[in-house]
Amino acid sequence: MNIAAAQSGGPTCAINASLAGVFTAASKCPEIDKIYGSINGIEGIINDDLVDMRTIIRNNEDLELLKLTPSTVLGSCRYKLPEDENDEVYESIVRTFRKNSIDMFFYIGGNDSMDTVTKLSKYFKKNNIDIKVIGIPKTIDNDLMGTDHTPGFGSAAKYVAATIQEITRDSSVYSVKSVTIVEIMGRDAGWLTASTCVLKANDEHAPHLIDLPEAPFSVERFLEDVRRMLTEHKAVIVAVSEGLKLSDGEYAAEGFQSGANDSFGHKYLSGIGKCLENIVRDEIGCKVRSIELNVMQRCASHIASKTDIDESLKIGEEAVKTALSGETGKMMAFKRISDRPYFVEIVPVEAADVANKERLFPKEWINNQGNNVTTQALDYFLPLIQGELNIFMKNGMPVHFKIPSWF
Repeated sequence: MNIAAAQSGGPTCAINASLAGVFTAASKCPEIDKIYGSINGIEGIINDDLVDMRTIIRNNEDLELLKLTPSTVLGSCRYKLPEDENDEVYESIVRTFRKNSIDMFFYIGGNDSMDTVTKLSKYFKKNNIDIKVIGIPKTIDNDLMGTDHTPGFGSAAKYVAATIQEITRDSSVYSVKSVTIVEIMGRDAGWLTASTCVLKANDEHAPHLIDLPEAPFSVERFLEDVRRMLTEHKAVIVAVSEGLKLSDGEYAAEGFQSGANDSFGHKYLSGIGKCLENIVRDEIGCKVRSIELNVMQRCASHIASKTDIDESLKIGEEAVKTALSGETGKMMAFKRISDRPYFVEIVPVEAADVANKERLFPKEWINNQGNNVTTQALDYFLPLIQGELNIFMKNGMPVHFKIPSWF
């Protein structure tokens, strides 16, 4: 049999490790012949734009380099399959699978990608087409239902926390009081912003305030918090999610948004950091700046979590085993058994229970004031950022795996 794998959604440090896991497990399986990679996610399946992965990953060195390379080596997409199963796009997908004798398809992505897994598996079942479809989770937002955490999150959390620690060192050198507001990705779920609490494990005070979308945001309360922190600290560091919401559910920085949506109907967000910077400057009058970490959060492989990369490789391998066992329409998931010692199992869950849903940061892990998180959050996050990797370097810079230019 032949198989195909594709990558979708926003890049992460670990999505290529999951692809490497699929390739590793499939290469060891005598029943599997060709291992195809689909260029630009499901679009490559629709357009029959595939590459034989064995022509790209030629040896163990290539495989190791792929595992440590950030972003999506096969390219990505944000393509939503139509609701109408009679749409010609489904016929195009079936043609590509049949032409290339593909019996298993692995889709690495977030909750929108699990929508694709669900629709395809449902279509194949309805039409008596024996093609197994398995989803492999990915997102730095950590907002997928059915799994303890998502591949890519631990590395993003490690980068964000380390960056805030460095910002703290930079901001603390002057005698003048200051406020630094760090805007972190998270449209509706504050997992990544909350993860900055890991600095507390090393006796850091920063970030002094953590504001999440799950706790209704009040400008008045925010100013009170900042004023109080300025009496206790010379340099106040605030971590805020890009999707902070007011009590009425509106985004706090609505006036700073473009108003544009992506293909899945999600708003493009930015601007809360600058918005709060202006408010602090006008109302408090101290030295203030905002920093938007932006896309750097997604692909900072130089400080990736070894736990994250190792788990991402393993979950790709387990996806192949699950498909070979006859499962379809599933997403692979982490089930946490314990924090100390940290231990997880990898299990299949229904992709339909994940698709188009969001797992929010637990409100019980937010303090009563709504401006920080509890020790429960710290215990949850710490295992996910553990371990460092031996990055391939050349001329003083990290080396990344790239598809040859001829492709």
